[in-house]
Amino acid sequence: MSPHSPFDLADPEAFARWSDVKLAEAARSTEALRVEVRDPRQLSATEHAAIAERLRRFNLAFYACPDTRDDPELPRRLARAFGLRRLDANWLADEDGISHLQVTPGVAAGTDYIPYTTHALGWHTDGYYNPSGRQIRAMVLHCVRDAAEGGTNRLIDHELIYALLRREDPALVEALMASDAMTIPERVADDGSRRAAQPGPVFSVDPDSGRLHMRYTARTRSIVWRNDPVTLAAVDRLRELMESPSTPMIQARLSPGWGLICANVLHDRTAFRDDPQRPRLLFRARYLDPVQA
Repeated sequence: MSPHSPFDLADPEAFARWSDVKLAEAARSTEALRVEVRDPRQLSATEHAAIAERLRRFNLAFYACPDTRDDPELPRRLARAFGLRRLDANWLADEDGISHLQVTPGVAAGTDYIPYTTHALGWHTDGYYNPSGRQIRAMVLHCVRDAAEGGTNRLIDHELIYALLRREDPALVEALMASDAMTIPERVADDGSRRAAQPGPVFSVDPDSGRLHMRYTARTRSIVWRNDPVTLAAVDRLRELMESPSTPMIQARLSPGWGLICANVLHDRTAFRDDPQRPRLLFRARYLDPVQA
């Protein structure tokens, strides 16, 4: 960790200076974060600078473009402009690692693949179940077709949650930085394959970039929290902060041609209803690289 890092628990002065600015400048609307772009595959210098500025300040930026084609190159090329190349694939992603988030037959009744259903998604960061060496540092979400109703996201810059929690009690943050604060238990798939148990912290600092990373899910099943009073109090307070009207958050329903790029911030999603003639489709690209802005 670099000297005078705001995420160093032993440097309260650096944290106080940083958190004063962070909380004072927190964005509360999509308008403050949106950048109009002509072509996400080839950003102009002005467009790139505007998105980069929002990423530096808020860990999140929206873009809006006139191109509504079903083309995974749109989010992929935009991601490359910000240093994102190492995609984290999953079994419902394309061979190149881009996921098509749409209602998918055969997974609607499951609990591990809710993004591919019409059901609501609770607060989480992507890849919270990944091993420590494969954490999701950044994500791009691009809308091709929106739902007939619903499908709205709420988003919170994870640095804001960290700042609010540490201001209340640094011990709560310290508990969530423990290497076994949150464990995803071992999972045995229907085909007999196993995913080992994945213990890890909620908050950690990337040793290469010095940036804060958050690993979290609001799920109450298939998750084990460290069983001590401080950790459990911290988890309860996290949940309260995410639902507090005083916590700065963004509410957005992506329209066709809209997308977001972020440092894997906290987000959720309301349930939605599809139009059978034009079902909801979003591209999701999850990266092991941190955003370069």
